Amino acid sequence: MSVPGAGESVAAEVPLIKVWFRFVPRDGWLPHDREGLWAVQMGADTARIENVPFLQDGVACGDIVRFTTDGDGVHWAVAQVASSGGCTIRVLPVPDGPLGRSAAAVRERLARLGLSGEAFSDEFPLVAFDVPAGADLRAIKALLVRRQGEGWWHFVEGSVTEAWREA
Repeated sequence: MSVPGAGESVAAEVPLIKVWFRFVPRDGWLPHDREGLWAVQMGADTARIENVPFLQDGVACGDIVRFTTDGDGVHWAVAQVASSGGCTIRVLPVPDGPLGRSAAAVRERLARLGLSGEAFSDEFPLVAFDVPAGADLRAIKALLVRRQGEGWWHFVEGSVTEAWREA
């Protein structure tokens, strides 16, 4: 196996599989009942999640999940095996707030605290952030709460740890 060079992702070197999660759609939320996440297969029925979920709660990037494979070859998550210690936080800018509908502006504000995130779409600028274990949780949480109170954005905790709750 080759070693990735500077700026290259380890995931680019390893074949990824898609692991699907089923859930009950929430009122007032996107009308989806499943989400597929990229993962690295770790064993016959386990995989490490490699991207941030937009819809599925209780899972974060780096978590290891158990899955079953149906007759069509689709991998369905059935349980979390191990936590990465990271969190998933989702941020939606307030359309008439200081950032407008700009997912890029949201990402820029949180990148200053070492976070990376993915935007759902231009039409729905929800940004899902990976908050890795070891991040400055107090500073991140304080910024999220402060700017939400100032009308910049709304945020939800998709998957959090005890350390996040205590921050």
